[in-house]
Amino acid sequence: MKVYLVGAGPGDPGLITVKGLECIKKADVIIYDYLVSEDLLKEARPEAEIIYVGKQGSRHTLEQEEINQLLVEKAKEGKVVARLKGGDPYVFGRGGEEALYLVEKGIPFEEVPGITAAIAAPAYAGIPVTHRTYTSTLGMITGHEDPTKGGSALPWDKLATAVGTLIVYMGVKNLPYLVGELIKNGRPKDTPVAVIRWGTTIGQETVVGTLEDIVEKAKGLEPPAITVVGEVVRLRDKLNWFENRPLFGRTIVVTRARDQASDFARELEELGARVIEFPTIQIIDPEDFGPMDRAIKELDTFHWLVFTSVNGVESFFKRLFHLGGDARWLRGVKVCAIGPATAREVRRYSIKVDCQPSKYVAEEVLEELKRQEPAGLKGNRILMPRADIARSFLPEELQKLGAEVVELVAYRTVLAEAFSQKIPGSRKETLLEKLKKGEVDVVTFTSSSTVRNFVELVGKENLATLDGKVCFASIGPITTRTAQGLGLKITIEAKEYTIPGLVKAVKEGLGVRSSGV
Repeated sequence: MKVYLVGAGPGDPGLITVKGLECIKKADVIIYDYLVSEDLLKEARPEAEIIYVGKQGSRHTLEQEEINQLLVEKAKEGKVVARLKGGDPYVFGRGGEEALYLVEKGIPFEEVPGITAAIAAPAYAGIPVTHRTYTSTLGMITGHEDPTKGGSALPWDKLATAVGTLIVYMGVKNLPYLVGELIKNGRPKDTPVAVIRWGTTIGQETVVGTLEDIVEKAKGLEPPAITVVGEVVRLRDKLNWFENRPLFGRTIVVTRARDQASDFARELEELGARVIEFPTIQIIDPEDFGPMDRAIKELDTFHWLVFTSVNGVESFFKRLFHLGGDARWLRGVKVCAIGPATAREVRRYSIKVDCQPSKYVAEEVLEELKRQEPAGLKGNRILMPRADIARSFLPEELQKLGAEVVELVAYRTVLAEAFSQKIPGSRKETLLEKLKKGEVDVVTFTSSSTVRNFVELVGKENLATLDGKVCFASIGPITTRTAQGLGLKITIEAKEYTIPGLVKAVKEGLGVRSSGV
């Protein structure tokens, strides 16, 4: 029984602390707020109970007293509770109130500090909150005050000029009042000001002005937002790294299997894109391991072992080791791998790749194997561990040349549930709504399976409504042909049939310099 009050950071899930992430991974119950990135919930154990208690403006899922009671109730059930709070729990986060309530009820707790928005949001907007040329003093206040209550709890006569940089939390709705108090109490009208909405997230929006004009410039900007007042705001023009990334503000859907999507998503996110993971396929074991087991035990009878995907490599070696084998079982067998990722996966098992075609399609594999065997392929025994729905072109053509081809179902590709239903807003209905509203820039396909399953999940009847509202991107010509056959118009196709090639194609397709940032 224990409650961890965890600072989840300002929005970017990558800013969670190591200890905070450990708390999420071991928690029985996760109770999280409005400003917490839902990407962090993916780190929870499958059986963990996830409870949303967010407060948004005047709309509260639960009142603070009810949240306090919920923490105690779950802890008394003997559970480990991770209470995720945006930023740092003790910086305008009411974490102190929750901690005192836990102490009062005899519940053990730990506070896990987090990165607060007052530091992170300006940094992501290109504004260091201190700089020895501009200021060495910093203050943080809450702007969530009611100007009609007849007085302020804040000593504006001291705050206005006491520090070089003043950070105001939750002050966007009261911005006219805050600006008025600062000017009235001696802050020059030409003092630079920045208002940063959804700081550190892909939805970040920054408005820059002065105390004299910021109210007009920030008109229409909705919470949550941080306001920065001070000369350091002038540095934004030179240091604005986050919003200048090549794919900043773009929304891209990744349809790859969940366990393979992370690297692809990470590449896109590093370029500034908002990534929606919508896994349409799931990789599972074959129904019968018998054929694979027999072939592995007879490896010394094969001339070639041909891998067409990373999944094929992983599945093959997993079974090889299960049977008590190791790399020595491949002695005398030459290995062909389609694509650099597949080749890297083979080398990870300390196996040399003898043949890697320059193009990553079956037709090129056939030509490369013919070059590798000048005397012809007749009499060669070739083993191909691959998916249950792989194209038949390569084995058929090899057989025409006299080779004996043994195809193995090393894994199966099946329709996946797109998202965990535990995570609010992460269902196919939500994605379809975003697609119809034109809120998605690109949907990416990395195989024919992802295309077919995307169409099945979204529904053929909805495809016509997406015309002109979203681009579809393909990893190569085979995937493109599948998409076109299902009524999808592919407007972006990778020239190099790899994940990096697809990322490059998306950048170019969206009119971004390929050099990027």
